[in-house]
Amino acid sequence: RIADFQEVLGEPTVALAKLRELCFSGIPFDGGLRCLCWKILLNYLPLEKALWSSLLKKQRDLYSQFLKEMIIQPGIAKANLGVSREDVTLEDHPLNPNPDSRWNTYFKDNEVLLQIDKDVRRLYPDMAFFQRPTDYPCLLILDPQNEFETLRRRVEQTTLKSQTVARNRSGVTNVSSPLKTTPSSLSEYEVLPNGCEAHWEVVERILFIYAKLNPGIAYVQGMNEIVGPLYYTFATDPNSEWKEHAEADTFFCFTNLMAEIRDNFIKSLDDSQCGITYKMEKVYSTLKEKDVELYLKLQEQNIKPQFFAFRWLTLLLSQEFLLPDVIRIWDSLFADDKRFDFLLLVCCAMLTLIRDQLLEGDFTLNMRLLQDYPISDVHLILKKAKELQDSK
Repeated sequence: RIADFQEVLGEPTVALAKLRELCFSGIPFDGGLRCLCWKILLNYLPLEKALWSSLLKKQRDLYSQFLKEMIIQPGIAKANLGVSREDVTLEDHPLNPNPDSRWNTYFKDNEVLLQIDKDVRRLYPDMAFFQRPTDYPCLLILDPQNEFETLRRRVEQTTLKSQTVARNRSGVTNVSSPLKTTPSSLSEYEVLPNGCEAHWEVVERILFIYAKLNPGIAYVQGMNEIVGPLYYTFATDPNSEWKEHAEADTFFCFTNLMAEIRDNFIKSLDDSQCGITYKMEKVYSTLKEKDVELYLKLQEQNIKPQFFAFRWLTLLLSQEFLLPDVIRIWDSLFADDKRFDFLLLVCCAMLTLIRDQLLEGDFTLNMRLLQDYPISDVHLILKKAKELQDSK
């Protein structure tokens, strides 16, 4: 299988249909194949190989530019130009009522940042990876010469009323799965020495910059669950040259992925044809086609798809399985040329695989099954979804 991948990726122009077919059945971890394939499937890398190095350089430089413009606090940039910080603050006072004031933007950003911070610190608590220091801390931010403040420090210095950050939506995270136990307080996290930064801090930066560049959607709870597996995959790439740029590459792949699924996160679109309600109903209409008895049972018990499928679809199943399994499912999802039609079939497969339990269970038992899905063998689920796809 590795040889098959190498052959397709070795061509001057990658044959996308062939690559999709290979990736659909799962990508081997060896030699950084998955990182490369995901970058192509998420339209970050073009099919012409000759363009790769110049494109990567351009995008990574652009990302450094974003860091400089968006994370370095108002005032510090000017302080470096020899203007003392006091003067800058007089010119644009923190209490300046002008809505365009840089300080006003800074405080608004802090509200978003606080929500992101709360969510990224809890990313995959069952794994040590996100708490560990990265081998490639961002030197732009951690340069002692510039005393740039990290986002973490900014959060620690900011106390905001909790009401400004309670932007939850239809229970994305309130029904958390028992797999994901959360440390009870932030004090349980080890504090890394100066000059180091944990992987979750890198994810925090990616999400913060995304929110700044996409004010229409900004940050919605659950996006952390989408960026986590992408970043993990790129930051554990065996090829150190790629691994070093995991942050920038993750940012652009995440942005491309969000461009395809962002409608799921926009509340005002919920009931439109591209919104999440339509997709949840599609899970049920597909189930009705494939297994009418099970469909009627769920209807009779008034188990609506939003009780479980909201989270399954919005977060691309990232909260239902352990991280290595999520990554395997995403191989197939990213390889799907109809973009996430296959996800609906995976959801149907998950329902049909526990049909006997669902047909016997009452409302309470069935809700528990659906919100804490019992089958952990994702190969079985994907195989079933493929059968459903082929039986169309």
